[in-house]
Amino acid sequence: MSTPLAPIDPNTLHGVAALPRLGVIRAQGEEAAKFLHGQLTQDFSLLGLSEARLAGFCSAKGRLLASFIGFKRTHDEILLVCHADLLPATLKRLTMFVLRAKVKLSDASADFQLRGLAGDAVPAALPAVPWSKLDADGAQIVRLYPAGTVARALWLAPADAALPTGPALDAATWDWLDVVAGVPLLSQPVVEAFVPQMINLESVGGVNFKKGCYPGQEVVARSQFRGTLKRRAYPVQGDAPMQAGQEVFHDSDPSQPCGTVVAAAASPDGRWNAMVSMQISATEGGRLHLGAGDGPLLTLQPLPYTLLADV
Repeated sequence: MSTPLAPIDPNTLHGVAALPRLGVIRAQGEEAAKFLHGQLTQDFSLLGLSEARLAGFCSAKGRLLASFIGFKRTHDEILLVCHADLLPATLKRLTMFVLRAKVKLSDASADFQLRGLAGDAVPAALPAVPWSKLDADGAQIVRLYPAGTVARALWLAPADAALPTGPALDAATWDWLDVVAGVPLLSQPVVEAFVPQMINLESVGGVNFKKGCYPGQEVVARSQFRGTLKRRAYPVQGDAPMQAGQEVFHDSDPSQPCGTVVAAAASPDGRWNAMVSMQISATEGGRLHLGAGDGPLLTLQPLPYTLLADV
């Protein structure tokens, strides 16, 4: 089920948006895929040139330190797109595990430009399946999850390349579309706050349960297969400003938070939308409040995709 965009006219949500909040880590070398395969939650050993991967980087306790959109630019070069506020610490930690692997990790943000494509700006030649990838005119274009009926894609090209054509889309509007799509990348305020399933990462292609070991893998697998997962991420809407890391409360127990805002953005209609990782029981009735037991009301919205556990 898609998150409804009304009364906002989807026809106005077309264009090309700058993405200043994102950065790029480059993994280059003949063992780049093998190295990332052993560190991240997704399979990179079988990554082809016509596909991308959503993936998480976890602590030994299975808590997410970062999440990425990763893809091969060449056979021995993989790019990881992540929140810029997490990039320095993530790069430093990943580099600690390189040891003798034939791979070099670096901050390549200055070498590339990133844009978000929405609506008619998404190339018709790009396959409709999320995480499909198209190489076109020196750029890599990755299909993202849609925001309601609005198609979306990530565009990356060298810093001196011509920008994609299309009307300018405000970066704030892109941030809102990202939240509405329900697949936001992790940012600094919520580092180590969630295991992957708490933000639905495995339901949107971000976890491969058949691959080999990676940091935190036992915790992630146990959460999936032993029925220990008590939290999921759900979309909410409210009138008050929201931001990542804020606590959410349920009126059944106003003294204890039931959830945490994963990502939030202002809607073009003046309201606010967010993805909140919360206790599953908090979605079964009652009211949600932002910041305190008597804080601003939040309205639960339909999930824009099916959770893997519900299939």
